[in-house]
Amino acid sequence: MKKGQKLWTREELMLAVNLYCKLPFGRLHRLNPEVIHLANLIGRTPSAIAYKLVNFASLDPNLKARGIKGASNSSKLDAEIWNEFFNNWDILPFESEKLLANFENTSVERLNHIPEFELPTEGKMREQVVRVRVNQSFFRRSILASYNNTCCITGIQQPEFLIAGHIKPWSVDEKNRLNPQNGIAINALHDRAFETGLMTITTDFKIKISPTLFKQKKSKSIEDFFLKLDNQDIILPSRFLPDIEFLKYHNEFRFMH
Repeated sequence: MKKGQKLWTREELMLAVNLYCKLPFGRLHRLNPEVIHLANLIGRTPSAIAYKLVNFASLDPNLKARGIKGASNSSKLDAEIWNEFFNNWDILPFESEKLLANFENTSVERLNHIPEFELPTEGKMREQVVRVRVNQSFFRRSILASYNNTCCITGIQQPEFLIAGHIKPWSVDEKNRLNPQNGIAINALHDRAFETGLMTITTDFKIKISPTLFKQKKSKSIEDFFLKLDNQDIILPSRFLPDIEFLKYHNEFRFMH
């Protein structure tokens, strides 16, 4: 560490990982307004924040697998916080959002733009609803950032049409509900097909259409929107590649063979 530099705290690193998850890979730079905002919030320079984000990229196994190295001098604490976050998706995204709200001097509800009228007034029910809504918001941002706001099936880039879909359903695997490797950016129509098993993604990242649709009397819309997609490659994310085990689960237990 250079003279005059201050050590990063656990809280600062938690906020940096939080931001890393929510920014597209190509926007981890000092000119990004969100990087500048976090820098102002914790008393660091935008360059320091950007450098730390790139340090985290060096720890990201998905980027390593693609030969993207990031910065090479991440600290022991960087690795500890990274591993803690990425092994506790069921806990730490929400905790990091609460921490961010504290730094912003606001509530986690306001930070995540949850209207007060949509929430119970108090008690455990309110806490549960807030946690679910905040987690859903974090998951959506992480997935859309990973896929650069692009549908992995069609290439549509209109955010209003995009859903952060789960590969292994929310109801089945609580621990991985917020794991970005259990998510895909997908448009609403194909999300419904994926959810109901009329479509899946194979472990080599190809689209597979259910025989159920092939057996039906063909219509132009089914042909155009589904059958033509069979065996095409999905558009891969820049990071947080879909986990093979989650894809296997969907292929075996959700897909209509």
